[in-house]
Amino acid sequence: MQYLIKPPRLLNTVINLPASKSISNRALIMHALTGNGTLPQNLSDCDDTEVMINALKHMPETIDIKAAGTAMRFMTAYLAVTPGCHTITGTERMRHRPIAVLVDALRNLGADITYGAEEGFPPLIIKGCNISGGRLDIPGNVSSQYISALLMIGPMLKNGLTLHLTGNIISRPYIDLTLHMMGEFGADAEWTDFDTITVKAQPYKTKEYTIENDWSAASYWYEMMAMCGSLNDSVSLTGLTDGSKQGDSSVRYIFSLLGIKTSFADSRQGTPTTVTLRNSGRCVSRLEYDFVSSPDLAQTFVTCCAVMNVPFKFTGLQTLKIKETDRIEALKKEMRKLGYVIKDEGGHTLYWTGERCVPIQNPIIETYDDHRMALAFAPLAFRIKGLRIDNPMVVTKSYPHYWEDLRKAGFEIDEY
Repeated sequence: MQYLIKPPRLLNTVINLPASKSISNRALIMHALTGNGTLPQNLSDCDDTEVMINALKHMPETIDIKAAGTAMRFMTAYLAVTPGCHTITGTERMRHRPIAVLVDALRNLGADITYGAEEGFPPLIIKGCNISGGRLDIPGNVSSQYISALLMIGPMLKNGLTLHLTGNIISRPYIDLTLHMMGEFGADAEWTDFDTITVKAQPYKTKEYTIENDWSAASYWYEMMAMCGSLNDSVSLTGLTDGSKQGDSSVRYIFSLLGIKTSFADSRQGTPTTVTLRNSGRCVSRLEYDFVSSPDLAQTFVTCCAVMNVPFKFTGLQTLKIKETDRIEALKKEMRKLGYVIKDEGGHTLYWTGERCVPIQNPIIETYDDHRMALAFAPLAFRIKGLRIDNPMVVTKSYPHYWEDLRKAGFEIDEY
């Protein structure tokens, strides 16, 4: 199936964003580790959260988390400290996404985990047991989800957990989000040095918890505002907070460089409110940015900057190769269809000097089973006529009602 995207003449709409997947999945693990209480409120309805809800509710012998990388990592750690024997597996792509760093770390703490097929990759066979905990060294330049998975089970370990991160630390805001939420659930976890986190053996407490809406989802509406270019249009997004712990909340600052102004109806930190976006018409001539703390925004800015004719150099992208697809190669290939020659450097940098090639008429964008490819390319319809998105329903992984929201905003979407 393909969607042909036709943009509205004017962009004036109010959008109720989905709840944060990152916060939802962390809250589910912490809630499960309390052993009782009501589920968190305003949970994300995306695929990745649904598979976690089902797994935690039913705890089948074989847990299929499909394409949910967050669920694979968080559930692996959770199962290691939960009684019972389970096999956790996923899609073909998931069975080729590395997980050895997390498995080795859990084994060093005393977990009983074996590989069900290829060494270093899912499926995993996990026998839950009591783990003593203690000190653990782990590379800081791996996915922050490995680190968050370990931190969240720290309060359940007999001796707590001291996590020493070696080398460069990437995606630090996601680690900080985990620590912040652990504190909200009653845990004692904090940075005790610039590279060390200490979690005391202090169990979580039950509490009512409400999930805020998703800044990652907001990024695509920022992109649309930049693409439409009108100074009279506006988009209002509900349920976002000023001072959010979500790493992708940095989108508001980066897009300010591309001319998009952000206004909060209520600027009290931690209070969900409506955010209004407007285009100032002022834009930098070139953009350099290190996405090491927010790699999920990379596709949004690669596509947006190129089509806005803003040369760029984006670093800190080393984790993109192990996402739902190799996002570096996917971006290079699909942007070439649109006439933009994007280049990479060392597997961690993408840049565009302004080099163009002959574009394809009525281009069809492949999504590679990656939700963010569909989400980031669709706004380009404002500038690219005849743009089609292949396998568009991949968006259900993080933003299930994306296409409905676009239609609400006036987009015409024809199915082929």
